[in-house]
Amino acid sequence: MKPFGSALLAVAAVAVAASPAAAAPVVPGLSNTHPLTEPQVGRLLMSELRCAACHGGKDTAPAIDRSAPDLSDVGARVAPDYLRRFLAAPAAAHPGTPMPDLLAAEPAGQRERIAEALTHFLVAQSPGKFTRQPFADRDPTAGKALFHSVGCVVCHSPRDDAGKEVAAEAVVGLGHVPEKYSHPSLRGFLREPTRVRPSGRMPDMKLTPAEADAVAAYLVGATATKVAALEPRADLVALGKEHFRRLNCAACHTLGGVPPAPPVRPLDGADAARGCLSDQPGKAPRFGLSAAQAKAVRAALAAPAAPASDKDRLATTLVAFNCVGCHKRDNYGGVSEGLDEFFRASEKELGDEGRIPPPLTLVGAKLQRVAMQKVLFDGDGVRPYMTTRMPQFGEPNLRHLPDLFAALDTVKGVEFRLPRAEGGDQQERDRERVMRAAGRDLVGDQGLNCIACHSFNGKAPNREGIELLTSTQRLQPAWFYQFLRDPSAFRPRTVMPTSWPGGKAVHTKILDGDTDRQIESIWYYLSLGTSAADPSGMRSADTLLTVTDAARTYRGRSSVAGYRGIAVGFPDKLNYAFNAETGTLSALWRGDFVRVNRGGQGSGGFNPAAKAVQLAQDLSFYALADERAAWPLRPVTNKDVPANPDPLYAKNGGYQFKGYQLDAAAVPTFLYRTGDVEVGDRSAAENPDEKPRLVRQLSFDSPAARTVWFRALTGKVEAESKVVFKTPDLRVGVPPVPFVLRPTAADPRAKELLLRLDIPAGRSTRTLTYDILP
Repeated sequence: MKPFGSALLAVAAVAVAASPAAAAPVVPGLSNTHPLTEPQVGRLLMSELRCAACHGGKDTAPAIDRSAPDLSDVGARVAPDYLRRFLAAPAAAHPGTPMPDLLAAEPAGQRERIAEALTHFLVAQSPGKFTRQPFADRDPTAGKALFHSVGCVVCHSPRDDAGKEVAAEAVVGLGHVPEKYSHPSLRGFLREPTRVRPSGRMPDMKLTPAEADAVAAYLVGATATKVAALEPRADLVALGKEHFRRLNCAACHTLGGVPPAPPVRPLDGADAARGCLSDQPGKAPRFGLSAAQAKAVRAALAAPAAPASDKDRLATTLVAFNCVGCHKRDNYGGVSEGLDEFFRASEKELGDEGRIPPPLTLVGAKLQRVAMQKVLFDGDGVRPYMTTRMPQFGEPNLRHLPDLFAALDTVKGVEFRLPRAEGGDQQERDRERVMRAAGRDLVGDQGLNCIACHSFNGKAPNREGIELLTSTQRLQPAWFYQFLRDPSAFRPRTVMPTSWPGGKAVHTKILDGDTDRQIESIWYYLSLGTSAADPSGMRSADTLLTVTDAARTYRGRSSVAGYRGIAVGFPDKLNYAFNAETGTLSALWRGDFVRVNRGGQGSGGFNPAAKAVQLAQDLSFYALADERAAWPLRPVTNKDVPANPDPLYAKNGGYQFKGYQLDAAAVPTFLYRTGDVEVGDRSAAENPDEKPRLVRQLSFDSPAARTVWFRALTGKVEAESKVVFKTPDLRVGVPPVPFVLRPTAADPRAKELLLRLDIPAGRSTRTLTYDILP
């Protein structure tokens, strides 16, 4: 189906004095190929424009209503002069905005006076103040590269070398950004856009603080006009509040204790020739719909109300969030020809499969439920070579997607009869050895040579493709089986070779050339996880990394820090490891930094280059019900339990990792969240009396007073005082807070030190020290 309509963006500013005929509202997903009928497009538009906020009646299902932005801090986030112009004429200030013009029927002078009063009211509600400063020292090069590579251009126009937007249709224009934001306010918005816009149409692109800073510098520009902070006048604040009530802004925005007005004429049986859809709307809100958009809304109003099918709900969701801008499903969506050049990869040999996001056709049969949830809601990814990132739209907005995919997508079933690694009779043990050896042979370079394109256990001898050992945790067995038999049936033009052409095995000497048994053996071998022996063809060499005159940070898998390990070394020869999967300082050691197992182009895992003091790798923070409640322990995988029994362990415990930032001395501060408390975790070496110690500062930013428990130490813990505790290898100084020293649930002979942190609203800090004992 051809794309339904397109919205032309009016770039030129339109004077506020006139009632502007500016660009129609933009819904980027509607510019791509999609399967929606005209009434379905109309329903989607009604949802995106929040028609139900003022009207009752007509069902606008699928229920993916677009919520309005949070205005509680708009006075600090948006320049008051821009806010005034936007309120007076939204489409003139920001072409393509879904915000209706509520003042179009007012005389020019009155429009300006109402906008002025509303601005004073909105600014008065904000605890912060807007300030704009020039940032001429920012180099826009990094921001430009990120903007054009991580996926921003799927919804926003690419820019030429002069910074001018080159697309004029069906994109959310950003020409207004330098006038709207300051560099700091845009940086904050880019870091957490769903805080301000919870409906997720502007997703979280997983930018680090440094990346958000770079993109903000690029979009705002090096030179910004200084703007004096607006001091709200009491009389205008009161008048603005009255206008906020009269215009029923509270129907979409909750602010200042103003209640929404009762619904106006219901949509059921509404006259589509009057009101918002009329050529002469009078005092009704004006959305500036294009002729095609208005026609679609009228078609939706005329269509009989009926529950949407799962297929329609899924398609509407994919269009509303513009998933179709990157992903193809069945015969719709996918990267457009004009944007193809912006999808890139570090591994060019992987072809389009390495740079174009995967299709969503049959994805419900492909991914296990937990794996899909981790991709959609936890930012998990398996394609480090792809520059385009998977956006995070917010779990409340997409939590229905896994169920829809699962209900709609099926492949012919298969049941793998996997042997038991241990136990059973001799025949079963013999079968296990045969299956394990066959899988290893097939994966290696003497078999199907899967490692030619895939990483294995963090090592990539040739190309850094998708990690093989996560396959059984991510994929469903039936899809895996069918895909290996005929990859091109699932991904045309894939570089994945057909190893069983026509269903017949190429390697006839392995398992007697039995196709089904060969595929089953590969699945079994990969299910062994990190206990699986390296296949033939893996080459590894340990490389010693050293620290010179500044701190050094290295990321990779590690036995002392887990799958998402981060090692930090200091010139003082003091080092530590941080487990980003659980938010835990997990090891310390003196001496050389780390040895890295570099498997070709992969980043490689790391191990301490000296004897390390190993700490627990479970969650460090948790909201215990009371001091007697058990600490939630990290699930452990082994030969008997090769698949993680609780892959959402950290998330279920309230933890979310948000990256890290480096200071001028290259010392990282890890950023994460426990519950709704933001945590900054910075550890640095100090060298009193020539014995380096690690000083760890935990900073908290909490929306309200919270009590959180911190698991500071485990093992053979003894108390030297109320603020100093030690094990045979480590002495830890803790802040003077209530604590519990008790036996651990896993080993009653060991103890765990729990600190009760009563965190106040706002910002606060706590400090710990770590001394490695001789």
